[in-house]
Amino acid sequence: MRIALLFLLVGAPLAGVAAAETVTLRGAAQGTTYHIKYVVPTKAVDRARVQGDVESLLADIDRQMSTYRPDSEISRFNQAPADEWFPVSKAVVDVVIAAREISEKTGGAMDITVGPLVKLWHFGPTDRTKKNAAARLAKKFEPPTDEQIQNARTRIGYRQLNTRLDPPALRKQVAGLEVDLSSIASGYTIDHLADVLLKLGIKNYMVELGGEVRAGGKHEDGTPWRVAIERPTAGEPEMVTAVPLVNAALATAGGTHKFFEYQGHRYSHIIDPATGRPVEHALASVSVAADTCLEADGWDTPLLVLGPDRGIDCAEKNGLAAMFISHEDSGDSIKTTAAWQKRFGEVKIMDRSSQREQEH
Repeated sequence: MRIALLFLLVGAPLAGVAAAETVTLRGAAQGTTYHIKYVVPTKAVDRARVQGDVESLLADIDRQMSTYRPDSEISRFNQAPADEWFPVSKAVVDVVIAAREISEKTGGAMDITVGPLVKLWHFGPTDRTKKNAAARLAKKFEPPTDEQIQNARTRIGYRQLNTRLDPPALRKQVAGLEVDLSSIASGYTIDHLADVLLKLGIKNYMVELGGEVRAGGKHEDGTPWRVAIERPTAGEPEMVTAVPLVNAALATAGGTHKFFEYQGHRYSHIIDPATGRPVEHALASVSVAADTCLEADGWDTPLLVLGPDRGIDCAEKNGLAAMFISHEDSGDSIKTTAAWQKRFGEVKIMDRSSQREQEH
């Protein structure tokens, strides 16, 4: 459930520094797009091989975790009966275990079984098509009834999902329980794309998938890769601040771009598992920086679900580097954790002139 777009900022080459060659790869994956930039190492790497290894990994993960493919492991598990072990790849079990650990630390704000509620609110995989997205904007969808919400809640609950590593398998304890890894699979994928590059001898890279980013080494001009965080508005993209990423990852979650309106009320795509309804607090986006994208991607959405107060308390308790942007009557409020300040310092707000300088 990613919405906030992250833009790569490239500065001018440093004086006296000869810029190395940078290669850009791009394509479609996991219902979104990916962009990879890497600096060609001293020992040249065949670009076709890099592209091939990247596409092979993306295809493997798609077959395992995609909710868009009816033949993926997750989609077939979602159709399986309760109380039976369903064989899956070790990768799937690893991601489910990682998600469950975050679920426990957030009191259930992270719940990969929330799919029935997401579908009920018209934000499921089939509702992400251009046709149905347009229908939401055209106000053709109505909110579900209380009865429908309560019925869907009987089929969710991360503690109703069991894992087994040897041999790897999943088991649901209630009929109708489904797993959707979209809130963490991008991070897992990005980390393994980074591993692909490293195995090929590429140490200076930036990998972006669906707005989540991981960077290794430095940019071609010898400076750190810099990523800007977008202001959570429904209008034209506007950057809030930029941070350097050095062997680190950054993920952002927000509820501004995906929504539908009904009778003048806007419903966000961020669903609170505790209520079965879209969140309605002032917190508009959360950005999390971490050493791995799995961690950053796994934490940003549950912190957003928790809201401006509980979210920052949870982040501080777990030592997370996080930035919270809330929409308040007096304007946007930006708060950061101690770990964020230690990693990046105080937030430096970008004005429009500095944005133009960074973009050109």
